[in-house]
Parts: sequence; structure tokens; C-alpha cells
Amino acid sequence: MTRPRILVVGAGFAGVECVRRLERKLAPDEADVTLVTPFAYQLYLPLLPQVASGVLTPQSIAVSLRRSKKYRTRIIPGGAIGVDLKAKVCVIRTITDEIVDEPYDYIVLAPGSVTRTFDIPGLTDHAFGMKTLAEAAYVRDHVIAQLDLADASDDEAERTARLQFVVVGGGYAGTETAACLQKLTHAAVKRYPRIDPGLIKWHLIDIAPKLMPELGDKLGSTAQQILTKRGIEISLGTSIAKAGPEEVTFTDGRVVPTRTLIWTAGVVASPLIATLGAETVRGRLAVTSDMQLPGHDGVFALGDSAAVPDEAKGEEGAVCPPTAQHAMRQGKHVADNVIAVLRGQQTTPYRHKDLGLVVDLGGTDAVSKPLGIELRGLPAQFAARGYHWAALRTNVAKVRVATNWTLNALAGDDFVRTGFQARKAAKLHDFEYTNAYLTPEQVKAHVAGTERQE
Repeated sequence: MTRPRILVVGAGFAGVECVRRLERKLAPDEADVTLVTPFAYQLYLPLLPQVASGVLTPQSIAVSLRRSKKYRTRIIPGGAIGVDLKAKVCVIRTITDEIVDEPYDYIVLAPGSVTRTFDIPGLTDHAFGMKTLAEAAYVRDHVIAQLDLADASDDEAERTARLQFVVVGGGYAGTETAACLQKLTHAAVKRYPRIDPGLIKWHLIDIAPKLMPELGDKLGSTAQQILTKRGIEISLGTSIAKAGPEEVTFTDGRVVPTRTLIWTAGVVASPLIATLGAETVRGRLAVTSDMQLPGHDGVFALGDSAAVPDEAKGEEGAVCPPTAQHAMRQGKHVADNVIAVLRGQQTTPYRHKDLGLVVDLGGTDAVSKPLGIELRGLPAQFAARGYHWAALRTNVAKVRVATNWTLNALAGDDFVRTGFQARKAAKLHDFEYTNAYLTPEQVKAHVAGTERQE
């Protein structure tokens, strides 16, 4: 008899936690485990703004999945672009651009999310994202390049445009990105005698009426005061109407000359979910509280791509937010449920109470709400960095991050521009490959065609 095939899609928090737990709890001959991911590392996404600002090196938050010799999971380097639930086949585009079919008995869908964009003229052509390691490294290079180019220019209008930066999104990602990069430019401009520091302006805008509303009114207001005191101009109830190569138009009519637009206005489930033709809740796959897809045996979904009922809230219709905290715990729980189904046992519902929120604003500035306790300043910074440090999966990653933090605290920032993709512009549409996915009809046609050839 062949062993059952367990296919895990995605190497984010949810997928990696699931795979590691399956490896620990399954006997070697009990099942075959396969992981589909274009990159053989797990990215610690909450610390991306610190990579963009140079506080952390890129490799310090990218944990290799091939580092340990004891793991037995087969890794397929590629991205899942469609799933035929009836035929139990996942269609994969490998990194060599070959399309292959991967059959499964059990599938765990954890493809994560992509940047949420809207039909705003010029957005995907002129905005930078902050969702991948490459984007964070690219944004850092770009921001430092603007200082170099402004310093080299004698055109006052060009200088003004290059020294204005716009971040869209008043959630955690946008707020931390604006805060950390503003710290970088504030420190770097001291090395540019020809640049007037007063010309550097950071704009943080969001359509919502409050900054990070999940923190509550008090901490949200504290964060806003900290950023405003630093000189970041915050505009709430505002978004962008259109984006161009040299200016951005806000919905309130203002036109800001800039060469830097960073878009962090939320996320949506991976386009892979749309290939299933199954019921969704605001784009996320509708699953039961034990993370199974109703009507389809052996199909599980979790993380950012699944609307997992939030039973800890006790509210009808409440679903778990797309946070790393939930994804990590769901990954372990879904592995236990897969094993339970495999062994003919009862699955259990996912229930986890949120432990709180932490926001690192760079330097000694932070606001945190661990276990409902509101913290500001250094105590909040210790809570934020302590939480992130503890959440890192390996000791190697913990040592690297702690070393980076220590070096930055003692030696300050460095302003090295590596020239990453210096001769080619890279914007939102260049990093997430959202046009690579198939439609449900294309998936079925492809799988049926492959079966006829066999």
C-alpha cells in the first residue's frame, strides 16, 4: 500500500508550523509530506520594516527550511496556481516555469495573502509594496538613492520631489514602515551637507478615521503624537486618487511631488483561493472551526487565506484576523487535525485568545498592548522586541536578530546603498506575480488534459 500524501501549500507562519508539527508527530512510514513554496525559507514578516530601514539584515528574518538535516519533508520549489478539488490535484508552476500536477490525499492550503490594491490609476505601476523580503531590500536602496540623487541635483523642484515620501496605510505595516524609514532619513541627512533637513517630508495617509484602531483610542493617539512630533504628516480619512512617476494626487485634492509611494493598505487572500470555486468570506475561504472545507474530505485551509471562525470572541460571524499570531497557532492545530483524520480520530475546533499587539516605531519609541496592558516608550519597546525575538523559530535567527539590534543600538545606522536592481524599476506588480494563477475552468481543463495524455 502507498502511504497517504499530505500536501502543504505555502511556507508562511501557518504552513511551516503545520509541516514541522506533522514531522514531529507522524511516524516516518505513516505519510509522505510535501511542501510547495517558491522560496525555501520562512519570512518573519512583522520585522520587514526594520529590514527596510537597515536595522536588521535580510537574512536575519529569513529562516532557511533546508538548514536542518533531520526534516524529511519534500520541498517543491514553485507556486501553486490552481487546485482541482474533485480530482485531488494541485497545479504547480515550478521556478523553471514548468507546470506540473501534484496529486494529494490531504491538502493544507496556507498560501497566505497578497497586497490589497484598488483600481487607482497608476498605483501598481508607480507604488512600492512592503510584503516580501525583496521589496523591503529594494525600498531601502530606493530611499537612500533619493538622498544621493537630491544631493547631486541642482534642480530645486527635483530635490523637493525626491525628498518627499508617501506611505499609504495606517495599519501596523504602514505605521511601522513610515516610522522606521523616517528614522533612517533623519539620521542619514546629517551626512549630506548640501541637503536642508527641512526639505525631507514623510506623509502617512489612511482612509480610516483613526491610526491603528485595534490598539484603542489612547495608544493610537499616542502613536500619532509620536510620529507627528517627529515631523511625519498624518492625514486620516484620505487616500490617493492617482499615482504618477513624479507626483501623487490625494483624494482631498492635494498634489504631492514625490518619487516614493509605498503602498501598505491591507492584504487580501492569495489568488489561489479563487481557483477552487468554493465559498468565500470577503475573499477568504470559508472553513469550519476545525479548519476543514465543508463538502470536501481531506481539504484544510488556514492563515490569511481562510476565514477561520474566531470562537474565542464568542460573536456570531467573527473570524480570526490575518495575523502571524493566529497563523502560527492555526498551523500547529491544523496539523493535529490532519493527523486525527488520518488516524480516524475526532478533530477539534481552533480556539485562541489574542495575546495583544505590539508596534515598534523605531529607536526607543513604541506602543504595545500585551494581554490588554497598555505600554509606551521603553517598556513597550522591550515588549515588542521581546515578543518578536521569542516568536522567531530558530536559535540562529534569534542570535542574528539580537546581534543586529545590539549593533544598531551601539553603532547607529549605516547608509549603504547596494544597487539592488539599480537599472530596473521594481514596483507592486513586479513582486507578487498575481497574474500567474489559473481560473477554476482552466484548472479543470488542464487536469483533464493531463489525465487523457496518461
